[in-house]
Amino acid sequence: MQIKVGCISLGCPKNLVDSEIMLGMLNKDEYLITTDLSTADAIIVNTCAFINDAKEEAIDAILNASLYKKTGNLKALIVTGCMAQRYKDEIIKEIPEVDAVVGTGNIQEIRQVISEHVKGEGRRKLFVNDPKDVDYLDNIRMLSQSGRSQYLKIAEGCSNHCTYCIIPYLRGPFRSRTVESIVSEAERLVEAGARELILIAQDVTRYGEDRYGECRLVELIGRLSEIADLKWIRLLYCYPERVTEELVNEFKSNPKLLKYLDIPIQHASDKILRAMGRRTGKKELAELIVKLRTEIPDIVLRTTLITGFPGETEEDFNILKDFIKKYSFDRLGVFAYSREEGTPAAKMKNHVKESVKRKRREEIILLQQELVKPLIEKRVGRVYEVLAEGVADDGIFYFGRSYGEAPEIDPVIYFTSEKPVDIGSFVNVRILATNGMDLVGEVVYD
Repeated sequence: MQIKVGCISLGCPKNLVDSEIMLGMLNKDEYLITTDLSTADAIIVNTCAFINDAKEEAIDAILNASLYKKTGNLKALIVTGCMAQRYKDEIIKEIPEVDAVVGTGNIQEIRQVISEHVKGEGRRKLFVNDPKDVDYLDNIRMLSQSGRSQYLKIAEGCSNHCTYCIIPYLRGPFRSRTVESIVSEAERLVEAGARELILIAQDVTRYGEDRYGECRLVELIGRLSEIADLKWIRLLYCYPERVTEELVNEFKSNPKLLKYLDIPIQHASDKILRAMGRRTGKKELAELIVKLRTEIPDIVLRTTLITGFPGETEEDFNILKDFIKKYSFDRLGVFAYSREEGTPAAKMKNHVKESVKRKRREEIILLQQELVKPLIEKRVGRVYEVLAEGVADDGIFYFGRSYGEAPEIDPVIYFTSEKPVDIGSFVNVRILATNGMDLVGEVVYD
């Protein structure tokens, strides 16, 4: 009997990799992966539970998938991921359509869980242990997209314990893969066509500390750079206190390591940073930004902020605004603080009203839109190497990314060409104009 399996993957790229691993484990023997959920015997909903909005999205996805028990072929509805780890009992109690809950530490059991429940042999509904495994990342993924850019997860879990964050409780302590394991997967991805690898973890800059007793990120980058057909290496989720001199020098000397750094600072008020459990203050953050922009002049800096953290006063908020005015970021994301039960911040006093949190978030968004304009306009007239990723809806423009744009989270570059451009190829594009946050250009031929 062939078992058709569909998957709904929610949340961050790290969760997407887990979805691809589960599909890779299932894409053989009696299993067949399908994108038509109406025909699926089993549906996996791989959930996120980072903030309230993510939880609401997950619940909606689970309920929508459950409808296929009436309108489709669905026999087993499986909930996995962070929400499964966090709310295992509540999911089973409140959503009886769910057949099994598989936590972040039990991914290796997904084949057994689906087989038993599709065949009507499943008696056990909960598969949720403390997440300690990292070897599951060695499984070969079934890639959800065939483009030139692929994520490469180098570690699991988090040991930073910021007071607002639930991730360490859902994903376990930080656990690095071996260098050899990562390089082996990178070689497979490049052989499959990838030319850009995006290194991801909860804290990329911590890589190796738990396994080797010291940070091995630069060594790992060096090993990956030896892969002949790999063109770009991009880093996401780097903690500011771990951006070392060694890493800065690697940015300066390694042409494969893109001059793009994602450093979530979260705030700039020392009082709020201490309450958040962050390890850098305003002074250290400012010094790092100046150092990066001085030593790596073309570097693109991305950050993430939180507004409305417990105890955030107007003075604290003004400190944050003044900081981003003075040290402009090329890319900036901002979230209103989400009160997550089980975290130290949830028990703090002086919680900010929801309306104030969201108002401050909107204010940061509008401020960033003004601050980034001169940074975008500075790129007009310059030529960038661009990875062509598709054709715009109008059929006239191609679109793609340079070193300055990460996939999914950043704007794109639209461009024209007097000759056909192969999707997945690299072309040189001269920027001619801006269009909001996007850039517009044309291919330059020698």
